[in-house]
Order: sequence, then structure tokens, then C-alpha cells
Amino acid sequence: MTTMVTTTPVASRTGWTKYAALLAKVALFVLLLTAFIWPDLSGIKGKASTARLVVYPIGAMVLPLWWFAYGRAKSKLHKTFPWHADLLLTLPWLGDLIGNRLNLFDTITWWDDAMHFVLWGFLTAGALTAFLPRGLSRGLTAFVALGFGVTAAVIWELGEYVAFVRHSAELQTAYTDTLGDLALGTLGALLAGLIVHRVRREASTVA
Repeated sequence: MTTMVTTTPVASRTGWTKYAALLAKVALFVLLLTAFIWPDLSGIKGKASTARLVVYPIGAMVLPLWWFAYGRAKSKLHKTFPWHADLLLTLPWLGDLIGNRLNLFDTITWWDDAMHFVLWGFLTAGALTAFLPRGLSRGLTAFVALGFGVTAAVIWELGEYVAFVRHSAELQTAYTDTLGDLALGTLGALLAGLIVHRVRREASTVA
């Protein structure tokens, strides 16, 4: 009876995150397909749309590809595919596409700032959950989160600059905007690290 009580919530949570991750991927690829077919309606026209059509599917499929090529046989961190991490790693790409499709980045002044904070939190939490060994201290988890999050944020800003910022009207304010984006991405990554550590600590206490 005790085994049933402790394992059922875990199985239920795994089932929910599995379907949520799959739904997020389907939504992402539908939006990418519509952006390819009807670029004028995508919201990403003139915003490195070609690069996004390449990078976003790769970003969403990194974990499944890693798992089936390597992790399933050799991962010491996960016995089954980590759907919760997969969902977290898919949400940033999906969130960005939805925001652009609905024109939220250009119509709501604080939307871009919020997305850099929130989506970088999702991305970092997903990476930590998927690949970071358990049992690390809070400080070390935070340092790893910052190392991943800040590096990813810098790569993103460099990509944006090369892809479209240097040829757009945004160049005049790009420096200030980039500094703000990097700061918010850093804070989002740090918060993600602290949350991942706390969730894992509480899970180990319950176990």
C-alpha cells in the first residue's frame, strides 16, 4: 500500500509533463511551419526568420536527440526520458514564437524584458534538470546556472546582432537593450538555479 501511495503521484506527474512537452513541440513546429509558408503573418519577418526556422527546432530537439543517441544507455541521472526537462527546454522557443506571432514584443513595452527573464529561467532550469548531477550545493548549482545562462545569453545577443540588429533601426538603441537583456537573462538563470536546487533538495528529503 505504501508503494502505491508514493509512486502514483510521480507517475501522474510524469504523464502530465510528457503530454505537455509533446503538445509544446507540436505547437512549436506548427508555428514554424506557418512562418515558413506565410512569413508575412509570422511576426518574425525581418527578425532573422531564416535563422529562427533553423535554430528553434534544433533547440527543441537537443534533449531527445541526446537521449536516444547517448543518454538512454549511459545516463546516470535519469532512468527514463526526463519529460519535465524537455518541457522546460521547449518552452523558451515556443514562447518567443507566440510572442512574435501575437506582436507582443512590439506592442507591450515590458514584454521583451519579461521574456528575457522568464524564458532564460526556463532554458536554464531545463538544462540543469537534464544534465546537472544531483547532490550539488546551492552555491555550486547557482554557479553552474550562471555559467550556462550567461553564456547562452551572450550567444543569443551575438546572434541577434549578426542576423538582423546591425541592419535595422534598432541599432541606435542596441547597446542599452543588449545590456538590459543580458542582465535579465542572468537574473533568470540565477533564479532557475536556486529553484532547481530547492526542488531537488525537497525531493530528496521526501524520498
